[in-house]
Amino acid sequence: MRTIVLIGLVGLAAQLVDGSLGMAYGVTTTTLLLAIGTNPAAASATVHLAEIGTTLVSGVSHWKFGNVDWRVVRRIAIPGAIGAFLGATILANLSTEAAAPLMAVILLLLGLYILIRFTFQGIPRHNLGKPLRKRFLSPLGLVAGFVDATGGGGWGPVGTPAILASGRLEPRKVIGSIDTSEFIIAVAASLGFLFSLGSQGINFAWVGAILVGGVIAAPIAAWLVRHIPPRLLGASVGGLIVLTNTRSLLKSDFIDAPGGVRNIFYVVIALGWAAAFAYSLREYLRDRENESSDAITHFREEQEVTLVGADTDAQVPDADSDAAGSQAPTPAG
Repeated sequence: MRTIVLIGLVGLAAQLVDGSLGMAYGVTTTTLLLAIGTNPAAASATVHLAEIGTTLVSGVSHWKFGNVDWRVVRRIAIPGAIGAFLGATILANLSTEAAAPLMAVILLLLGLYILIRFTFQGIPRHNLGKPLRKRFLSPLGLVAGFVDATGGGGWGPVGTPAILASGRLEPRKVIGSIDTSEFIIAVAASLGFLFSLGSQGINFAWVGAILVGGVIAAPIAAWLVRHIPPRLLGASVGGLIVLTNTRSLLKSDFIDAPGGVRNIFYVVIALGWAAAFAYSLREYLRDRENESSDAITHFREEQEVTLVGADTDAQVPDADSDAAGSQAPTPAG
């Protein structure tokens, strides 16, 4: 029972992160399932089955809050579903011995990407409002869907930063569109796993626990996306994913590193993670201070323009008054 409650809480926390950041639900929950001994294919299948419900609720919530660009959803979801089905089929047919280190490496790389991306880069806003083309979204969806199914997560880590980097869509709509389209990817990946695995290795109680946690968190996350700093959240989650999957990789039969070597890696990663978060916090506070300064400067400029306009109006005689004055009779004598 404790395991079920823990998994439900992880599902809740992962959905809060995913709904606010546009990524890391699958990566976070799959990492946990692997850490407690689930085989890679079953872990990914469990997560994707739960995601059918969580992404549906998340998509509806984002739609209600106006966070979805349906053109992006249409153009990225179908190629993503094809990639997810192929990735699920391939992963299901790999042996556990081959799949475990492969998935740990994929998750580790995704964690590093999230950590680096949100530590050192802010949210670009250039080209805002320009359309995202199908020739960009279709290949992106195919690759993101394939990585998502084979890695147990990846739709958000691949899709969200790529669209954000284009600077053509405001961040909340990037996150909302990616989360909404993920429903189609979850369905396609689940079908791929069910056709290849049946229900082998899938614990449906765990699916239910992850689902319940995610459903509770989804509407909260859709609201939080307007308020939580993505930079800090990305640095936090990225470090956690890197640390957990490094541990899985070092303890795997593929490497089986001695305890002393593992501890050195853990200390180095923990220090790097703390430094990354501190840097992210500093840059976030600096950006917020600059935005406040710009807003104050803009307000003062507007006030000056208003005052100058008022003075000008006061100094220029009214045309009608002048005309009336010129037509007034001149007193005699």
